[in-house]
Amino acid sequence: MNLTEVHQERLCNQSSNSSCSGRVSATAVEVLMFSAAAAVVLLTVCGNLLVIISICHFKQLHTPTNLLLLSLAVSDLLVGVLVMPFNFSTLIQSQWCFGAVYCTICNVAGFYLSCVSIYNVSFIAMDRYFALSNPFFYASKVTVRVALKVISIFWLFSFFYNFALVYFNGNITEVKTNTTCVACSVTIDEVWATVDFVAVFVLPTTTMIILYMKIFVIAKKHANTIRCVRKHHVKDTSKNNSVASEKKAAKTLGIQVAVFLMCLIPYYLGVFIDLNFKLQSKYLAVTNLLIPIYMNSSINPIIYALFYPWFQKCVKLIVTLRICDPESSLIHVHEKRT
Repeated sequence: MNLTEVHQERLCNQSSNSSCSGRVSATAVEVLMFSAAAAVVLLTVCGNLLVIISICHFKQLHTPTNLLLLSLAVSDLLVGVLVMPFNFSTLIQSQWCFGAVYCTICNVAGFYLSCVSIYNVSFIAMDRYFALSNPFFYASKVTVRVALKVISIFWLFSFFYNFALVYFNGNITEVKTNTTCVACSVTIDEVWATVDFVAVFVLPTTTMIILYMKIFVIAKKHANTIRCVRKHHVKDTSKNNSVASEKKAAKTLGIQVAVFLMCLIPYYLGVFIDLNFKLQSKYLAVTNLLIPIYMNSSINPIIYALFYPWFQKCVKLIVTLRICDPESSLIHVHEKRT
């Protein structure tokens, strides 16, 4: 998202006969597209809000891994509130109609939240790797306090980095306008684009892929160890259940990371092609490839609902208003293991 160069001036000239304020009717196709966009935004906001309420309310879910999931849900929720509605409207109407000030806010928010999401998923991969590769070290060193410090650091780092990216490329002080609409443009020079491509895409995604390859190798070794133990009729139920739980969590988070990469890679691949091969159709292609990145914020709650039993139970408790009961935060939402 940080490498987009949006040439709204061309779109404004094309739509000069129908300004933002002068347009009062919409076609049936636009109504359908706006309805679909509203449904996506509603799913994103409500789904991630359920995740946030669940992890914040139930004390059993106050773990380092879940705090990283909470951080990801917060960034996804903010995407649904601050970025999605306005960008979807711009894609449908082919012009920016929300003013110069919010153009800057939307650009900074989009860059910032996309960077936070990428680093969130990277730290989730690191968390699962340490939990499986060195469980004793993980249990003693990776605490809730440590997780909160890490989350605070990469949220602050992402904000200052992306603010500098937008500011030093003149996208805050030079907001372009004309008589028909605001040209909400983002211009990134080649040096910043290259740095951003490496820092926000190449390094985090490479880290994720390498760590999850190692995670599945470790999970396979654990599975082989369990089979050997069972063959010798030595029953250590607690250890087996613990390993099986970590393995299941790693697989579930692996699915989440895979979906995330599937949504992210097409856009940055398009940006890479744009940086090296100057194409006339780059605006349309790169802008359309933003949609999968936004959709990932909607997909994450669906993944939680499908693969996390604790989330399913939390949703039932929230919908039935049982969280309003005294001491409801002490309810065990994880499945009991025998």
